[in-house]
This record gives sequence, structure tokens and C-alpha cells, in this order.
Amino acid sequence: MIQALRKLVTFEDFAAWRPEGRRYELHDGVIVEMAQPTGDHEDVVGFLALEISADIKRLNLLYYIPKTVLVKPLEGESAYSPDILIINRPNLVNEPLWKKESTVSQAASIPLVIEVVSSNWRDDYYKKLADYEAIGIPEYWIIDYAAIGARKFIGNPKLPTISIYQLIDGEYQVTQFRGSDPIVSPTFPELNLTAEQIFKAS
Repeated sequence: MIQALRKLVTFEDFAAWRPEGRRYELHDGVIVEMAQPTGDHEDVVGFLALEISADIKRLNLLYYIPKTVLVKPLEGESAYSPDILIINRPNLVNEPLWKKESTVSQAASIPLVIEVVSSNWRDDYYKKLADYEAIGIPEYWIIDYAAIGARKFIGNPKLPTISIYQLIDGEYQVTQFRGSDPIVSPTFPELNLTAEQIFKAS
């Protein structure tokens, strides 16, 4: 379960307070301690991070995957710690919170963000989806390997699903992948993976 400390705080207070060793997010001024992920969750994250890193290196892209960077929407008091965040290194000079807080808030810094669904699936499908869209992040993946999201998101019957949201004319359009479907990523068009390969990592 996720524990929430119910005192409203600003992002500045949150950034100054955030202790080492545990994972926290800020949701509309509320500090949320993220639950320790399961082994299956970490298997999916590790597998994908390795595959994407190999593509970044092979294509000589100026991207990398950081460990603990926060994504902060421009409006409101929220900050998220995605499971996988692709950073566009050249734009970091334009990020006012980068040097001191290792925080990004500009779409030009974030070509792709990935959330692997766990017990807090509503955050991934509702809150983060809306905020990532508002930031203008070009591509957002929701990997629901255990099929625990609502039927309106992953279908009925519920099946393991990867939802890839692409920003088109300022709004996310979703394409879904299951089973042997090859993943189609606008950011990494040469990524040679099926949905099943990603699910089998867990």
C-alpha cells in the first residue's frame, strides 16, 4: 500500500525535505511514499531500461536514463518519479530546477516516460496521464503487465496491455499492444520488441 502524509507542502519544501533511500512523489501538495516495488515490476523495468539503453547507444542519441530525476508539471504542486525516464541531455541547460533539484519540467527534456503499473494504477492512468499530456511529453507508456487497470483502459476481459500514448496536436492518442504485437514507439522506431517479450521479463 501507499502511505500519504497529509500535510500540504510546496514543491520547494518537498525538494528540500526529500530523504535518501526511499522513493517519494508529490501529488497536489501531498507527499506520497511509494511502496517497495515487487520483483516482477523491477524485472520489467530492468529489462526495458536495458533494451532502450542499447538503442540509445547504437543510434548515438544524446539521451540517457537517470536514476532518481523528478518530473514536475508547470502548474500545481506535484512531482513524479517515473519508473523509466528518458532524458534529452542537451536541453538540461534550459531546466531551471536541474542543477539543484535534479528536476525537469520541459517537454524538450523528456522524449519518453514509462510507468509500470502497480497497486497505484489510478495514478498512472488518470493523474500522470493528464499531467504528462499538459507538460507536452511526446510519448508516454503505461505497462500493465499484471492486467490490474480498469477495463475501460485495458479491455474486457482484462489482458496484460502496453498503452503507448503519443502527443498529437496537444492531445494524447493511444495505441495498445498485447501478446505478439510488435511495439511501435515514435521515439524509438527501431526498437525490436513485442509486448509478450516485455511481459515475460516479469
